[in-house]
Amino acid sequence: MFEGVTLTTIDTGEAQIRLRHGGSGPPLLMMHGNPLTHFMWHKIADRLAPEFTLVLHDIRGYGESSKPSYTDEHAPYSKRNMAKDQVEVMRQLGFEKYFVAGHDRGDRVAYRMALDHPERVLKFATLDMFPTYDAYRLTDMRATPRALPLDGRPARDA
Repeated sequence: MFEGVTLTTIDTGEAQIRLRHGGSGPPLLMMHGNPLTHFMWHKIADRLAPEFTLVLHDIRGYGESSKPSYTDEHAPYSKRNMAKDQVEVMRQLGFEKYFVAGHDRGDRVAYRMALDHPERVLKFATLDMFPTYDAYRLTDMRATPRALPLDGRPARDA
């Protein structure tokens, strides 16, 4: 498991990102879901390593990566800043362009990266993410029947 990979921590200037990297072929950055870490990729990493140079990391706030203090604006944990970490990780590893795969929370970070840094992302694979636009468009109070109404009383079952 994770044979032939290097375990390290990279300082992005705003966070310390713990990661494993190794393999051969074009670079593939893989972002984990919530509440997981890079370890979630352990069953497929050895299969992908002969074809790709894998970069498997813990997103800031997860696993062994640093957990920056919150601010009133929650900026340290914005998907944009999490994506910026990964762009810097890849730059420090010597990769200017790469493939990206994301799962769940990592999907949202990868999506933000693809929007903010399209010149770096060769292709983007999304796993298990409900499209953001649809999530906002389709969600209303009817979609959450067990949520507390604004008056704080428990909702009645329909």
